[in-house]
Amino acid sequence: MSDRDDPVTIGRRVQQLRSERGLTQRQLAEPAYTPAYISTLEAGRVRPSDEALRHIAERLGIAYDELVTGRPARLATDLRLRLTEAQRTLASGQAEQAAEQYTALLAEAEGHELVDVQAVALLGLGECALDTGELEAAREYFERSERALTDVPLPARVPALRGRAVSHYLAGELRYAVYLLESTLDELNRGGLHDPDALLLLYASIIGPYMDMGAHARAAQAAEFALALAPQSGDPALVARMHRSVARTLLAEGRLAEADASLAKAVELYRTLQIRTELANCHWMRGYVYAQNGELDRAEAELRQALDMLSAGRAALYSSQVAVELADVLHRRGKSDEAAALLHDVLSDIGPERGALHSAAAHRLLGIIAEDAGDTEAAEEHYVRALSLLERAGAVGDLADLCRLLGDLLRRTGRVEAALDAYRTGLGHRTAPGTTTLGPAPAQPPL
Repeated sequence: MSDRDDPVTIGRRVQQLRSERGLTQRQLAEPAYTPAYISTLEAGRVRPSDEALRHIAERLGIAYDELVTGRPARLATDLRLRLTEAQRTLASGQAEQAAEQYTALLAEAEGHELVDVQAVALLGLGECALDTGELEAAREYFERSERALTDVPLPARVPALRGRAVSHYLAGELRYAVYLLESTLDELNRGGLHDPDALLLLYASIIGPYMDMGAHARAAQAAEFALALAPQSGDPALVARMHRSVARTLLAEGRLAEADASLAKAVELYRTLQIRTELANCHWMRGYVYAQNGELDRAEAELRQALDMLSAGRAALYSSQVAVELADVLHRRGKSDEAAALLHDVLSDIGPERGALHSAAAHRLLGIIAEDAGDTEAAEEHYVRALSLLERAGAVGDLADLCRLLGDLLRRTGRVEAALDAYRTGLGHRTAPGTTTLGPAPAQPPL
């Protein structure tokens, strides 16, 4: 029952407000009603009409909505303005400060039972936790946001669903992340809920897990759908994120110039929007593009800029990912000691539960550095650790390459049978390129 339907709650509120203003029942009632009516209303024995409530609100000097709901006038508008400010703080890379703002907003929204504001504040807290690498906390916030929106259409729940999938993805749970994203896409497309922003967010988010699972064909198709949906989106930040995700598929196909052009569009949008964390991610991706193209000095400059921006914002998990990419470039430039030190810092900052894929990448590169230095024992140890992390995550594309590295090392040290086993394992992970063990693809949008 809402306050508007509860005579006892309304009566108590009228009595409290009248007493605070020093009014008698007669002063509140006149000229349209009697003191006896006000007495009966305050006792909760009568359900007042809208006309009576408007008269009482006017005599009390407050808005009708405030009398009916108990919420201060313009509260919802004020909270939404503060939500915008918290989003701006997060966009500038200040995740911890944004989390404080969202926490205060959530408490107020819960106190006044503003469910829609609660959902947005929880979503913001989830994004803050992703930035700081607190994946379990992020997942919990996104789940609570979903629950708050249980009764609203699916497109409105998509940002929370996507956040939950990303938290699983960053924890190395690739298959479950793909399941969440694909099942949501399927439900939207089969149900005719063709919301461009919701679909664009899901397609942009699923590219990364697809690529890491070796499902390059599905990643390319998701990129194609995202590009087709972009002109229909009214959210420039979402379009920028899409361009950054699509660049991954272009890189995988060797289309470096197109990948760089896609990232340039994202950079332009993020600079306009002043979204610092995403801008840092674009520098990261551009560094990767330059590294793939052999331009190692430019790659190092872009990756250092990304790392500085993310470290300033205390985005621990993303900083660690960039650090691994930078270490690879440093190693290729002959700065192996600096690269190894950076990688050991990464492994001390993140663990298998917070970033399985990136811990694996750090161990893989440390293995390569050790092997180059002639320390085959340390190299093998790092390769085996990386293999265990990637098998747990189901990162098929990286697994095959790691098995080749391990097999080559074992063969060079005279352990031919063990090397053959490693090669067979790698081949087993490449038996179905483009699909891996995924089920049927989700229904397609009507483009």
